[in-house]
This record gives sequence, structure tokens and C-alpha cells, in this order.
Amino acid sequence: MQSLSRRVAFTLLSSFILVGCASTPPTDPNYKPSRGQNGKDVMWITTPPELVEKMLTMAKVTPQDRVFDLGAGDGIIAIAAAQKFKANAVGIEFNPNMAEFARRKVAEAGVQDKVRIITGDIFKEDFSSATVVTLYLLPELNLQLRPTILQMKPGTRVVAHAFDMGEWQADETASAANADAFMWIVPASVQGGWRVSFEGGQTARLDLEQTFQNVGGTVTLEGSTQQILGARLRGDVLSFQFRGVGQAVRSFSGKVNANVMSGTLSTDGSVQTLEGRRF
Repeated sequence: MQSLSRRVAFTLLSSFILVGCASTPPTDPNYKPSRGQNGKDVMWITTPPELVEKMLTMAKVTPQDRVFDLGAGDGIIAIAAAQKFKANAVGIEFNPNMAEFARRKVAEAGVQDKVRIITGDIFKEDFSSATVVTLYLLPELNLQLRPTILQMKPGTRVVAHAFDMGEWQADETASAANADAFMWIVPASVQGGWRVSFEGGQTARLDLEQTFQNVGGTVTLEGSTQQILGARLRGDVLSFQFRGVGQAVRSFSGKVNANVMSGTLSTDGSVQTLEGRRF
């Protein structure tokens, strides 16, 4: 009976191993991608090296950054981020053969300590730890990713080859090798009402409206409500101007961290510190 039980267990274990192996077929060590080949959602066309460098330069990549390339292909962007900008990089590639090809390219470039290629689905893998995201996808895929990207840490830079993000306007654009690149900086959420306290105990109300990085609204101070002017939201940094009592122009600059705002208000050379909290 004990011998029979062992045989049954061995058979079950062998079946499990065979099924596991069948679900993850080996990659082709001689595989080489060809321009225009079909992928999961897009055909494969590599980004020109000149544009790769332009994209990473536009994103101001540094050795402190963590770059995620969504749809890594042959790994050219992840490798460049490591080689030229000394950043850590992760490429996510759905095609197992392409992913393994990219790993070989990483090894050839000698950047295995800085670059990791994941075989996975960009809509399932977690890339929330990125400080820079790069992509070369179709517009409809960019739009599918947009809600996830907008939930990332404010200040995260997103750079795309060729295609935009719909009504989310790019913060910067660039061109190289007859190709275009677009960059967005994930904006903080500033929508709503804020109670702002100044040095000396004075308070004001700030009511903000937001569409992506575009901000408008009003400031109510000393019984007067004024439109804010020239508002700019870049990541977690918000700045604007408004006219105070006597029509003096006042300038605000500060940072937003969730429901807290901190910064300075400048008027005719004098500077006050302030803190705001969302209602």
C-alpha cells in the first residue's frame, strides 16, 4: 500500500511538472525580431536611437530614477537609460521570445546590474514605483493606460514616441530622426476648496478647478474675491498670481502633498510663508 501511494504521488507530481512546462514553452535562442512583426496589441517598430536619447533627456533622467519601458521590444530604451543616464530600468514585454532577445541585448551591453526585462502584460504588471515611464503604443492603448498613470506619484514623467494622450495635453514635445515625442508630468490633485493660513494668523480661501495640469479658480482674501492668473501645475508644484487689495499683484508658489499645501506668497518684495488644507 505504501509503495502504491508513492507511485500515485510520483505520477501526480510528474503530471504537474509536465503541465507547468507546457504552460511556459521554452524560448527560441535563435530568435531575432523583424520590423513590422505583429505583437499582442501593436506591430513592432523600434524607436530610433536619436529619439530614445531625446526622450530620456526630455524626462531629465538621472541615476536616481527608476525607468519603466512599457512594451520593451528589443530593450533599446531600458538599455539606453542605464548606459547613458546611469538609471535603473525595467522593461515589460509580452512576447516571451522578444523578452529573451532583449535580455540577450542587455547582457551584450553589460548592464545586467541596472536593467531587468519582465515577460508580462503592461496592463497587469505593477509599474507604480517608476519615476519615469516610456512607451510606444497606439493612441487607444495610451488612453487605456492613462487612468493608471494619473494615479502615479505626482512628478512622474511619462514620455511617448509618436502618439499622445488625447485631451491630456503634453507638457513638452520634441523631435528627432523624423519622429516625435511627447512628455507629460503627472499632476497632483488640487481640485476643490482650500483654507490657507498666512504668517500672523491671516486666512484666505482658495477654490480651484482642475483639468489634468490646467488649473483655474479664485482667491478670497480680506473680503475680496479675485480670479487667479497664470496658474501652472507641474507635478506637485503649483504657482499662480492674483490681484490683492489695492490691485497689488501677489504671487503664490508652493507644493501640494495630498490634502496639504505649503509655500510662499510674495507681494512687492515681501514674502510670507503659508499653509493650506483642503476642506
